[in-house]
Amino acid sequence: MSVTAGPTSAEPRHDHSAPANGTAAQEVLRPHAEHAFAHELAALAAQDDRPRPARWKLSPWAVATYLLGGTLPDGTVITPKYVGPRRIVEVAVTTLATDRALLLLGVPGTAKTWVSEHLAAAVSGDSTLLVQGTAGTPEEAIRYGWNYAQLLAHGPSRTALVPSPVMRAMAEGMTARVEELTRIPADVQDSLITILSEKTLPIPELGQEVQAVRGFSLIATANDRDRGVNELSSALRRRFNTVVLPLPESVEAEVDIVARRVDQIGRSLDLPAGPDGIDEIRRVVTVFRELRAGITSDGRTKVKSPSGTLSPAEAISVVTNGLALATHFGDGVLRPADVAAGLLGAVVRDPAADRVVWQEYLEAVVRERVGWTDFYRACREVSA
Repeated sequence: MSVTAGPTSAEPRHDHSAPANGTAAQEVLRPHAEHAFAHELAALAAQDDRPRPARWKLSPWAVATYLLGGTLPDGTVITPKYVGPRRIVEVAVTTLATDRALLLLGVPGTAKTWVSEHLAAAVSGDSTLLVQGTAGTPEEAIRYGWNYAQLLAHGPSRTALVPSPVMRAMAEGMTARVEELTRIPADVQDSLITILSEKTLPIPELGQEVQAVRGFSLIATANDRDRGVNELSSALRRRFNTVVLPLPESVEAEVDIVARRVDQIGRSLDLPAGPDGIDEIRRVVTVFRELRAGITSDGRTKVKSPSGTLSPAEAISVVTNGLALATHFGDGVLRPADVAAGLLGAVVRDPAADRVVWQEYLEAVVRERVGWTDFYRACREVSA
């Protein structure tokens, strides 16, 4: 027996058009993408006259425009959600328009989760059908579970079944997301094989199955840099089209990414924008890029790399924390002293080895750099 209907009575359909419980969007600390950028999505939908795949809210062209930014014919400005090669976004969007699942791969901090969320918001209007991968993620999180009170009282039935986000996405023709796929145990990972190849999810307890309807797609994210990673089986990897999200190619691109996200986060925290903050952002980004690469930006001095990844995500955290310090304990202007402590914490993950790397970098590079005297002193003070 095939089941292609929507949510069961045990799992009522939720309205994701507004934050839960009527909470005002501006009061939510971290709104979902479809809420935070609802005006941009609505403007795109209103002017989008291109063909749309079944159950898509926007055409592939409009989805890519939402991710990459642009100006619509009516003057509406679409802010960039991803700063990087356009072709990467186009391939990702095209993958979702086919019957292939999408795997976003990259080192930590390359915006995999951010891109995944915005893709789901633009395609389905709902980014909340999410499975968070951990070492303890059970198979039920991907397939389905049971309401044990109903199960004990009435036995196996559709009303006792609790669908997973993936099952709901299949039944409703939506986009499901699986974060940190390689952290999930291998045997649980492989429960996706039948879903992705046959587009069906068997329910042997009921002698039924849920078949995916048109519009269903799945986005997974993964990295192979962290500890606790479980390699994907070749059978599962074949079910995905893999798109690698690289680190920003240039200092300017990375500064732009960090500045945009700091501004967004700062506004959500009611932190004023620092007019001179771009100088400190550029310093933080430069330090991170040089330590990642093992060589200074001018190519003259080799440096040791610490154990951490030092990605744009860490830079965003350092600068946001510095902006909060400047706002609450300073004059509101982001200065070297505001970012120094966060920078130390980001670089020195291993207290023994990384501290030596940081001290050598300070003395050999930062100390000699023109215009960086205040930055050097602030970093030396917190490192002492």
